[in-house]
Amino acid sequence: MSIDAGVNVSRETLERLKSYEALLRKWNPRINLVARSTLPDLWQRHFVDSMQIFDLAPPKVDHWVDLGSGAGFPGLVIAIMALDTGSPSRVTLVESDARKCAFLQTVIRETGAQARVINDRIENIPPLEADVLSARALSDLGALLGYAERHMRPDGLAIFPKGENWQKEVDAAQTAWTFASQLAKSKTDEGPVILTITGVARV
Repeated sequence: MSIDAGVNVSRETLERLKSYEALLRKWNPRINLVARSTLPDLWQRHFVDSMQIFDLAPPKVDHWVDLGSGAGFPGLVIAIMALDTGSPSRVTLVESDARKCAFLQTVIRETGAQARVINDRIENIPPLEADVLSARALSDLGALLGYAERHMRPDGLAIFPKGENWQKEVDAAQTAWTFASQLAKSKTDEGPVILTITGVARV
């Protein structure tokens, strides 16, 4: 069943995503999960935007880790889509805000998504050995590469959506890090891109 931007999901997945949407709209006035200005275009700005991250991952993933999950984008969308595809096998959502963790746990319970939530700061957690690591609107690329070095397997893949100033972030990060990157233009907005990154090491 098509939602938007050429994304196709099963009827069951669509129903789970609609349940997620309803919970987000219910909780958002209390804990500000997403900017109020994005609510009229919630599917395109958050759900479809997360689905395109899923599409850039390898077809078979064991452990997917989403850092700074917040309202669950993209990590919780990934976990819901995995119920159809069988990949990733495991999803870990890392979020330091206890109220947002309560929201994530509620969506997991209501949708049956196979995900666990860690309520802690990223730098406090033992290495998570992610095969795929994602983070959306969390930090600049240099900081994200530091997280990747700690929490991603040496042969893992990081997927980081970035805004219009992505090239400046790449240039700045290259002063401290070596890495290989591929670029995909965002399907949901002009200007932003999605970086897929491997081989992260300090200069």
